[in-house]
Amino acid sequence: METTDLLQATILFAGDSGDGMQLTGFQFSNTTAFQGNDLNTFPDFPAEIRAPAGTVSGVSGFKIHFGSVEIHTPGGHADTLVAMNAAALKKYLDEVKPRGLVVVNRGGFDAKNLHLAGYSDGAQPLEEAKARGFEVIEVDMSRMVREALIDSGLGTREAERSKNMFALGLVYWLYQRDLGPSERFLEQRFYNKPEVLQANLKVLKSGYHYGETAEIFNHRYHIGPAALPAGRYRNITGNEGLALGLIAAAEKAGLRLFYAGYPITPASDILHELSKHKERGVMSFQAEDEIAAVTAAIGAAFGGGLAVTATSGPGMALKTEGIGLAIMLELPLVIVNVQRGGPSTGLPTKTEQSDLFQAVHGRNGEAPLVVMAAQSPRDCFEAAYQACTVALEHMVPVILLSDGYIGNGAEPWKFPSAEALPPIVPPLFREGTPYRPYERDENHVRRWAWPGQEGAQHRIGGLEKQDGSGNVSYEAENHQHMVKTRAAKVERVAQFVPEAHIELGAEHPDVLVIGWGSTHGAIRTAVQNLVVAGASVAQVHLRLIHPFPRGLEKLLLRAKAVLVPELNLGQLHPLLQATYPKVDFRPLHKIKGQPFLASEIEEVIAELLATLETV
Repeated sequence: METTDLLQATILFAGDSGDGMQLTGFQFSNTTAFQGNDLNTFPDFPAEIRAPAGTVSGVSGFKIHFGSVEIHTPGGHADTLVAMNAAALKKYLDEVKPRGLVVVNRGGFDAKNLHLAGYSDGAQPLEEAKARGFEVIEVDMSRMVREALIDSGLGTREAERSKNMFALGLVYWLYQRDLGPSERFLEQRFYNKPEVLQANLKVLKSGYHYGETAEIFNHRYHIGPAALPAGRYRNITGNEGLALGLIAAAEKAGLRLFYAGYPITPASDILHELSKHKERGVMSFQAEDEIAAVTAAIGAAFGGGLAVTATSGPGMALKTEGIGLAIMLELPLVIVNVQRGGPSTGLPTKTEQSDLFQAVHGRNGEAPLVVMAAQSPRDCFEAAYQACTVALEHMVPVILLSDGYIGNGAEPWKFPSAEALPPIVPPLFREGTPYRPYERDENHVRRWAWPGQEGAQHRIGGLEKQDGSGNVSYEAENHQHMVKTRAAKVERVAQFVPEAHIELGAEHPDVLVIGWGSTHGAIRTAVQNLVVAGASVAQVHLRLIHPFPRGLEKLLLRAKAVLVPELNLGQLHPLLQATYPKVDFRPLHKIKGQPFLASEIEEVIAELLATLETV
């Protein structure tokens, strides 16, 4: 048996939505993180709670890209596909590399499964895959699991539910992973169900030993640890990172964190994570609807807490009037939007970047606020911390954009030290000093007074405020002054956020690629590949989107052309074009509910470079 050394690999686990593919993929991710690899994951599951079994629409997939080098995306085409049934093969075979490895559960390819997957009578998809050059390994996992658990006391259906552990053990053997982390996970999960625990442990080991003894593979694969900076790491999803960033910001600012949310995919896990941290003073509140969630958070901000609410695009629409109230009150509020495909209910379990216009402009009246974006799962902690800093120090609502890929995806994350986190200093009113609620400092920021503070009584509400006193005012000149002042305060935020900079590539490139949010990894990989090939390209990625960061214009004007890849029909592109009309912007769109592949962006950059050379 040969062992092949690889720098990186991509595995795609796929099966029916009841086959436990998300659990399987996440276990492989955790084990891979323990072994020191860098990694990036992409869970891809159906929107229905229980989609029709055996059908393509019911397939759940989990892709993991890992290696001994820096990993920035969940990978392009997979090196290995693990398909638990015919529908999984049909949905994902075209996402496997030419001559890639396909491991299938032979028990999921009977006549019934072939029919449910939509294959015609007489079709032989496994033979067709072999004819296309794929290395197809057939393992009757269903039968072997039943035989392994014949004396377990479990029923046939309950026993077969553990076949995902057989697949996991087999792939652990194939890629030389340690069983230990998954064994400990199972012991913790099923400690009160000993028969289920022993069944899953037995099947996990059976899969591993089958790979060891069956002699059906030509190769095993070895991927060494990545050269990550020294420190303590954990595997973290974007939603978990956001939650921890919010907790850290509250502690650093000396405030209690109040989170109000309504369950909505893919943002719900933020509420789930924060509800585990009551010992840190976190108050989590599940409201009856999105409107109640945002207004409860506004109440918490008025009361002196770090106030946060989170949702996805449909929920943002319902929160709109409440967000306008927070802008009028000039209270610190963080609104997280974990974007999904739209409009309306749209694609709840798919990813998109289609809410940028909504974030920047989606309110009645002149209602500017700060818009920021996280760029990856491991970046979510820092993004949340920075969004809280801006909201608290500038007394302004902040929308923080994430998306389904970031929120559900996972990466290794290095624990920061509390001492290394920058201070957060809100402009608090001090008792014993004069107080006028809308009196401002040089950055147009008003002071924050809480209920019960002596000498700080003031009006609250959505009607226009008199400059200084905060009394209700209908005066035309005052309204114009206050609108301009609120806008100027938002613009001033750019002075306190790091300047735009070239992240990778030439300082004066022929093509500059600028993006925001989850396109970061695909852009970086594409630009990195072209830089190695000697191309004149560079990358700029935006954390601050409204207002745009300092120094951005000079970077844009250095390039001959600026490519703007987005998972929408073009939303950052027109904002940039309107602000910097002298720049030659070129949009790149993808609206398929899936993130960009690095190869898609790399191909377009190469074509653009060739076009510029002929001009």
